[in-house]
Amino acid sequence: MNPFEFVLAVLILVFAFTIIRHKLGIPVRSMRQMRGEPANDEENARLKRQVEQLQGRIHVLERIVTDRGVETASQIEALRDRDQIGVEDKA
Repeated sequence: MNPFEFVLAVLILVFAFTIIRHKLGIPVRSMRQMRGEPANDEENARLKRQVEQLQGRIHVLERIVTDRGVETASQIEALRDRDQIGVEDKA
């Protein structure tokens, strides 16, 4: 068996076992679970707080952007109205 055939056989076996594992519903475990390390709840809590903080910042930024857009649109309309009055006065 040459090296190409060996690599091809290994790939076919890995593919077959992946399909079998998926069909049987066997979950893929992380390396930490395989080594028996406990889940780091403190790290998870810190990351959740950080995500909540970032979501709050995004909410504020969205509010600023949308409020500024409305404010800018009203300013543009006010300038258009002012320019129309100036054109009518000249005529």
